[in-house]
Amino acid sequence: MRYDENDRESKNVEDRRGQGGGFRFPGGGNGGFRIPIGGSGGMSITSLLIIGALMLFMGINPLDVLLGGGGSGGQVNMPQLPRSERPVTADRTPTNIPGLPGETRQSASDDENKKFVGRVLADTEDVWRRVFASANLKYEDAPLVLFSGYTRTACGAGQAQMGPFYCPLDRKVYIDLSFFDEMRRKFNINGDFAQAYVIAHEVGHHVQTLLGIAERVQRMKSQADEVEANQIQVRMELQADCLAGVWANINDQTKNRLQPGDIEEALNAATQIGDDMIQKKMTGRVVPDAFTHGSAEQRVRWFKTGLEAGRIQVCDTFNASRL
Repeated sequence: MRYDENDRESKNVEDRRGQGGGFRFPGGGNGGFRIPIGGSGGMSITSLLIIGALMLFMGINPLDVLLGGGGSGGQVNMPQLPRSERPVTADRTPTNIPGLPGETRQSASDDENKKFVGRVLADTEDVWRRVFASANLKYEDAPLVLFSGYTRTACGAGQAQMGPFYCPLDRKVYIDLSFFDEMRRKFNINGDFAQAYVIAHEVGHHVQTLLGIAERVQRMKSQADEVEANQIQVRMELQADCLAGVWANINDQTKNRLQPGDIEEALNAATQIGDDMIQKKMTGRVVPDAFTHGSAEQRVRWFKTGLEAGRIQVCDTFNASRL
């Protein structure tokens, strides 16, 4: 992609890397928090038992807290919207706790990635403001949160293992930049436009939220069984792919961003993260009823549909006879 130092970086990037994402209770200080027991302002045994249970659920050792130690950060399951609600766990050691303050040092490549993300986000703002204005609507910018390991969101605790995601409750995009390394290492996805495609896809979910599509989809899913809900979700995700293609078209028309090979990078990304490709890699078999984002062929086709037309009207995946 064609970017230089004169290109605008969005002011809507919130950098939480190294800040941690754990939950802090009142009375916390360096090294953890203390719970008052007995005396004025003390808590009842029932209250302590409830808090203790909550702490265990979050992976925090209550003894560490009572003794003033720094309880270990916990993994909290998040109903990632619009992704799967299955819990994600990871190994934890005293030296392997993501997001601890002072433990994360940003490399030069991380800083470059942050600049790139800021410029791509700025381009999404410019394009979608223009598209919404053409329909006499006002586009609300989507803040993008950079985090390391895990972070708090209005949808629950976000974890790096989830990959980039959009939370419709706070209308923010979340991404751990280590995902770009995962793309290269695990999926053989290379190139800056492949990364831009990922960001544009998540911003596509923001567009769906602003247009009221996301709310209607959630209502439809709540009235469907698991298989039907997955099929509805697939149409939602494929529409976000199509909207990413629309963005790429208009962005190139107005700013001449695309370079030779960029489109191929995006198509490779769409292929490698198709549900069928991921299922083959993880389990060796394909289960279409379990799809939530669409097959490789579907994701490529809908991205190309938006890219070639440059109009959101072509992205009606919900009424399409063929996905």
